[in-house]
Amino acid sequence: MTTSSVNALPDTPCYLNGEYTALKDAKISVLDRGFIFGDGIYEVVPAYAGKLFRFEQHMARLERSLTELRIPNPLTLAEWRQVSLKLIADYVEKMGAAAANGNQLIYIQISRGVAMRDHPMLPGLSPTVFVMVNTMKLPSEQQREQGVTCVTADDFRWEKAHIKSTSLLGAVFSRQISVDAGALETIMFRGDYLSEASSSNVWVVKDGKVSGPPKDKLVLEGIRYGLIEEMCRAAGIDFELRRISRAEVLAADELMLSSATKEVLPVTLLDGQPVGNGKPGPVYAKLYAAYQQAKQALSS
Repeated sequence: MTTSSVNALPDTPCYLNGEYTALKDAKISVLDRGFIFGDGIYEVVPAYAGKLFRFEQHMARLERSLTELRIPNPLTLAEWRQVSLKLIADYVEKMGAAAANGNQLIYIQISRGVAMRDHPMLPGLSPTVFVMVNTMKLPSEQQREQGVTCVTADDFRWEKAHIKSTSLLGAVFSRQISVDAGALETIMFRGDYLSEASSSNVWVVKDGKVSGPPKDKLVLEGIRYGLIEEMCRAAGIDFELRRISRAEVLAADELMLSSATKEVLPVTLLDGQPVGNGKPGPVYAKLYAAYQQAKQALSS
């Protein structure tokens, strides 16, 4: 792939500050605080065949992140839904029948706005609002059948991981650890305790029970946090959130990742050692099946 092809922006639809335009034509000021400071938040909402998945939960997290950054929410829930659905419809029209039968990702980013460079959270700015849509690539059949490889690392990021901030250099570095090792993800620990992966939540299965780290400022509460708990309860699988030691992770019967694009995905090799028997386990199989049922139940 040439440099010019990598840098070429697609002619796909996006939304910027109240206007619909092509992604290649969208422009923001170089003094936007999202560009200067990473002073903003983002959300990624999956859509299956044009139907938004767990949309209200994603918007609730967006609201929580905005509140932490003291940025007013620029749109109502209905307006966010309207923008998202219009972009999906425009994208499908642009890309054709293949996109109509596929899955999409809505990416939302809100920065504090434009101002001369100064660190304080300047009040009264007009937030910059950007939304784009892309095709969502789900894990391959091979990854689901064989599981994926992960590596471990210390969690060196800041201690406000519960904010879905655009300041993602820590996540970039942590993800690169797995890239350099030929693995899919980097599972991180703060001291002796599990936090999360670079762009996924992590779930530990032992003796049939699913455990995850608690909801606090050290972990981004993925939207699948609530969904996995719901699916576990429905399937009669014990579920708990608590501090999980490194030793427990290394001795797990099963490990799983969850995110918008991974859905729920089995980890079968960690730091070169098999997880459990080295194959996706029965708890994963139940949760994956339940996840597909949740997608099929979408009505809008």
